[in-house]
Amino acid sequence: MSDKLKITAIDSGPLKVSNLKSLEFCGKAMEVDGDAFFCRCGESNNAPFCNGTHSKVGFTGAHEGG
Repeated sequence: MSDKLKITAIDSGPLKVSNLKSLEFCGKAMEVDGDAFFCRCGESNNAPFCNGTHSKVGFTGAHEGG
């Protein structure tokens, strides 16, 4: 397995970040081992991580506007 960080936008869902070891969010260090799924809809109550709320709020991830 490659050690390079890989970011994939899942259609109508979160960002999948592979090969992540740690991160800092709002000044708090967090350990992560492998894959992490980050909220793109802005509605997760588990920020920065996805909790599936995107499917309840109709998030599509489509670009709107110019």
